[in-house]
Amino acid sequence: MTALPELPPSDRVRIRFDPDGARPREVRVPAGATLFDAASWNGIAVDSTCGGHGTCRKCRMRVVEGDVTVSRLDPRAFGPEELRAGWRLACRARAEQDLRVEVPPLVTRPKAATVGVGRQVILRPALQKRCLTLPEATLADQRTDLERLRDALPDLELRVDLPAIRNLARALRAGDHTVTAVVVDDVLVDVEPGDTSGRLFGIAFDLGTTTLVATLLDLATGTPVAVASRLNPQQSHGADVITRISATMTDPTALERLTALAHDGLDRLAGEVCADGGVGRGEVYEIAVAGNATMTHLALGLDPEPLGVAPFVMASRSFDDLTAADLGVRAHPRARAYVFPALGAYVGGDIVAGALASGMDRDRRVRLFIDIGTNCEILLADGDRLLATAAPAGPAFEGAAIRCGMRAAPGAIEGVKISDDDVVLQVIGDVEPTGLAGSGLVDAVAAMVAAGLVDASGRLVAPDAPGVPPGLAARLQQVGQERVFVLHFRGDDPADSLYLSQRDIRELQFAKAAISTGWQLLLEEQGLTSADVAQVLLAGSFGSYLGPAAAVRIGLVPDVALLRIVSAGNVAGEGAKMALLSVRERAAAQALLEEVHYVELSDREDFNDRFVERLAFPV
Repeated sequence: MTALPELPPSDRVRIRFDPDGARPREVRVPAGATLFDAASWNGIAVDSTCGGHGTCRKCRMRVVEGDVTVSRLDPRAFGPEELRAGWRLACRARAEQDLRVEVPPLVTRPKAATVGVGRQVILRPALQKRCLTLPEATLADQRTDLERLRDALPDLELRVDLPAIRNLARALRAGDHTVTAVVVDDVLVDVEPGDTSGRLFGIAFDLGTTTLVATLLDLATGTPVAVASRLNPQQSHGADVITRISATMTDPTALERLTALAHDGLDRLAGEVCADGGVGRGEVYEIAVAGNATMTHLALGLDPEPLGVAPFVMASRSFDDLTAADLGVRAHPRARAYVFPALGAYVGGDIVAGALASGMDRDRRVRLFIDIGTNCEILLADGDRLLATAAPAGPAFEGAAIRCGMRAAPGAIEGVKISDDDVVLQVIGDVEPTGLAGSGLVDAVAAMVAAGLVDASGRLVAPDAPGVPPGLAARLQQVGQERVFVLHFRGDDPADSLYLSQRDIRELQFAKAAISTGWQLLLEEQGLTSADVAQVLLAGSFGSYLGPAAAVRIGLVPDVALLRIVSAGNVAGEGAKMALLSVRERAAAQALLEEVHYVELSDREDFNDRFVERLAFPV
């Protein structure tokens, strides 16, 4: 994945992708993102074998509305007429304005599928199909059906249950002794009549606290077929993991309901991607799930209460011999399930999946991986050692605990610019603003600090403070006993307007202080400083839309060159795809449990003092 250019933090553009044979998709991404990255972040299949490095020249797209500058590599891939018609290499085409883009059908079916953050995975799934023609039984050869199958697969030590044996007998007769054995790892999942070896599919799930994402993969080629997302239906029991854990502690029926809701959400997504991809549920033989420890426990019907109280103990780090049915997903009746292992109660399988996708264990550079949310997970890699920790950031980035806050949805302010006399808002959906999203909160406070409206301690200045322009002074109002800064007036009463209060700024300070204390302590543990950091990866949906300049300005991330701060996108989902595509990557994920050293912040006597030190905004 390419790093984003240094741009104003609130600049975002809308891209409408028109994939061949699929429904149009409209997405919003930071200005300067490549079409390749914008498509990859949103599950849109792009033809590529080089991982977006401009060498294979296969990621062809046609810009039909808007303008994209011709890169130096485009003339090598297209003739003059094609260039005039809007054809560009997606990995070199940067979206600086709203665009409509045609995505041609895939023409290559590579044996190496590019996933994750710019690295390739050799296609070697645990799921395989073997087409076999078995010799017919005779009086001289009375081997059983199962013995004939085992003899035809001498390289496999198969585990076979009764339903598979039943299907074997039927399939042999129906297929005139030509059958296809469906195997996941060492389990015989099914035996199908005839040659069905070209049809094998899996679904990768990102089991998020807020959002669920499913990607249907063709495991014969390693290419995505369809993607879908939806809000986690457990929202009705609380917006964060602590609230949902608390629900199970006070209501004996809550665990059963939360498990049922998780199953329903996953199953609905499975049905949606299968319908979109023209794939029968019975052709899905394996699923992979990446989720935090609480979401995983709830989906498996495990009591999450021990995760919410010291010493924060999980039922298990990893789970073997699971089926899709254990997670409520209707697929092939004996479809298998792989659930990512967790490092700890608050550094779960989603972070292991993200570390796998971003290659945190495969780089000699000093890299920070930060997944920003209510619970912020941080990884530090320096080429020799991997450290992990979790910081209690609170709900500010989700829009909760913010007076005018809301989730990122139409009407949410996602970007803020402040000039000498004016405030310019960027609103999702280009509609009348109704609230402030997490990215807008960071943008607004960063802009206010830069404009001198908020001092280093986080205090809003008075309207008559020296240097405050009249246009901005008029926005410094009182709501009750509290000073506020009005972002958008709705009538004469500031209480009816959209504003940032002093309390809101404090909430952001607490969140950013917890996170920055976390990565600072990890750096110190390794004898490093911010100057040593070669790359900062911002993971998750919030990280995708957080402006790097604003994040540096408030001290949320280390003060490094903006080109070193990379939006990693949905790396948990990418890791889940990798687990389906490659048994080697699955083994690497398991190995991370032994390689990563977990640092417990709440155990450190100096944490509170260090936290207080990080509250101030950099000056």
